[in-house]
Amino acid sequence: HVQLVESGGGSVQAGGSLRLSCAVSGYTTGNRCMAWFRQRPGKEREGVAEIDSRGEVDYADSVNGRFTVSRDNGKNTLYLQMDSLKLEDTGMYSCAVSGWMEWCSGTYRDHEFDYRGRGTQVTVS
Repeated sequence: HVQLVESGGGSVQAGGSLRLSCAVSGYTTGNRCMAWFRQRPGKEREGVAEIDSRGEVDYADSVNGRFTVSRDNGKNTLYLQMDSLKLEDTGMYSCAVSGWMEWCSGTYRDHEFDYRGRGTQVTVS
């Protein structure tokens, strides 16, 4: 049974920082593409950041330069360091893992990710 559990969300003032974690159990993620998504109020889910098995990363334009995605394969955990947070970063952040892709495509398409977490809320005020 594969489980993805996000943590680290919360309320923060604009300009502040948060670090999200995504712990994966029941599946070895070391050679798979992993990603962070978010769903902002009134909007569809969107890809935020990806990291593949080589450590190559991709960011949405809206977060590039402010967010940093990383992974610890030994801990089967994905991270998202979020700095210089803006009001428009408010949303539900969730992680996802591909069941077959070693390299990320940069397109964040739903069919690329087989496993998803429920999310952690980030509120910027």
